[in-house]
Amino acid sequence: MVPRNRELERSEAARHALVVAAVDLFTEKGFADTATSEVVNRAGLTRAAFYHHFTDKETLFEAAAEAVEARVGDRVRAAAAGLDGDPAESLRVSAQAFLDACLEPEVRRLLLREAPSVLGWQWWNGADRPRGPWGLLVETLAAAIRGGVLPAQPAEPLAHLLHGALLRAGVVMTSGARGEGARDAMAAAVRRLVDSLLAGDRS
Repeated sequence: MVPRNRELERSEAARHALVVAAVDLFTEKGFADTATSEVVNRAGLTRAAFYHHFTDKETLFEAAAEAVEARVGDRVRAAAAGLDGDPAESLRVSAQAFLDACLEPEVRRLLLREAPSVLGWQWWNGADRPRGPWGLLVETLAAAIRGGVLPAQPAEPLAHLLHGALLRAGVVMTSGARGEGARDAMAAAVRRLVDSLLAGDRS
């Protein structure tokens, strides 16, 4: 009999392989043009393994999108590492790191283009996923408020506003409709927005 912990490791490894394959294929082909059989084949697994972890293509896409979102959160955290003593700079750096992450193909395709239609706007808002950018933004704003660089206020309402601005900036930057200058223009606009928050009345 295979020990239970080894079975669990195998199961987790299989799920991870499916998610990795899904991220690759959804990035390459999009949600509509990717079949679950392609994901299974690329992962080197069976249909039974797929249905052990996922009920359909939508639940697989959600897992893939969450994996990409977690990478974005990790990237932002890494960029702001060591800035705990400077909450203002941490907020600036975190915002720029998020915009930089939006230029990655998997972020652009899965999170900015397809997640709103496949998973819905409530999912896209991200407020129930603390590991991703939303949770990190709440943490960063709360630290800025505690540090006195933002006025005393609840962090979450401000996080909703800034998160929405960052997501929209990412969409505009990656849509291609506004030309090559859109990236620099949106990054500059976000910097001005963050600086205006930091320069506001502290009372």
